[in-house]
Amino acid sequence: MKFSLYSELQSWPGKTAAELYGEVMEQVVNADRLGYDAYAVIEHFFFPKFSISANPLALFAACAQRTRRIVFRTLLHSMPYHNPLVLASEIAVADILLEGRYEFGVGRGHGWMPPKAGLALTPESRERYEESIELLFTALENERFSYAGKHFQIADSGIVPRPDRKFRVFLGGTSDRTYELAAERGWAVVVPPLLPYAALKDQLDLYRAKCAEHGTEPDIVWIHACYIDEDRAVAKREAKQWTEGFLRGNASPLTDFAPPPTDELNAAGYGFYAAGILEKLADTPYDEMIAGDIVWVGTPQDVIERIEAVQEVCEGLTEISITVNAGGAEHWQAIKAQELFARSVIPHFQTHAQARVTEKAATPA
Repeated sequence: MKFSLYSELQSWPGKTAAELYGEVMEQVVNADRLGYDAYAVIEHFFFPKFSISANPLALFAACAQRTRRIVFRTLLHSMPYHNPLVLASEIAVADILLEGRYEFGVGRGHGWMPPKAGLALTPESRERYEESIELLFTALENERFSYAGKHFQIADSGIVPRPDRKFRVFLGGTSDRTYELAAERGWAVVVPPLLPYAALKDQLDLYRAKCAEHGTEPDIVWIHACYIDEDRAVAKREAKQWTEGFLRGNASPLTDFAPPPTDELNAAGYGFYAAGILEKLADTPYDEMIAGDIVWVGTPQDVIERIEAVQEVCEGLTEISITVNAGGAEHWQAIKAQELFARSVIPHFQTHAQARVTEKAATPA
């Protein structure tokens, strides 16, 4: 089991963008010291309470100068806002500057972003997205190539520099096609934060079945907002404002701005954003958020039990990724959560994993 951190870089009133980025960099350095496997950030535009993480590669390049081992991960590169060949080139350079410590995902991005970028919400957007993915990896994996698609036609091209390794790649979302595509290509899937297992059980079952069909291995990363203290009442008190803000921040592009027309969202395959799900989540009472497994708040033992419950039902789970700095959380709260999780939760699973290895080695063949 791997353990990582995930941040949306939600920007709330009272803290400048420069202050937020400075705090996140300190949190990355601390995560490296504590032994977390990776630090992931979203790529997102236009909606500050959701995210001001418009250039993850720049953030990672800065953090790399102050860290030694932690892996950096973009979840996800939003393909409609990139030329896939230019993005492939940027990824190759980032991998050099990050000394091989880079992973990334690819996605369509959230349905509220296209109009803000001057892009039309059209039924062909998914088709263009899948062609962009194909072209991105064609460029990353081939020295010279030509490409003849519906949306891209390229003759005798090649990116420079070109990476000499394959990347761990991630997909994330709620559509069946996301899980089918990940299984076909042997990629990991990221379970979006705020959703309990039951909400994506059918898609994860589909992913596992398609992995078996294509001869690939399931690789499931579970993201959850998390806050802990040795005293449960203290944890609940200190986490209340920022976890509630985390949910409101995720819904803010729909609640603080005029959302795109429902018919256009549905036609473009973004029906999730017209279903009222995020707005309903944002109105969830705090105690129901905890009881309903939307967030993990409590003692280290409480969180251990939540993770073990996910392990029991989620075959193919390889990594837990926690969010600790959303919704206007104070810097000290993020550091505290990182520290206590690393000291009291991660060792529990490392010990159990080592015990299973020892037991297996001692069992006669």
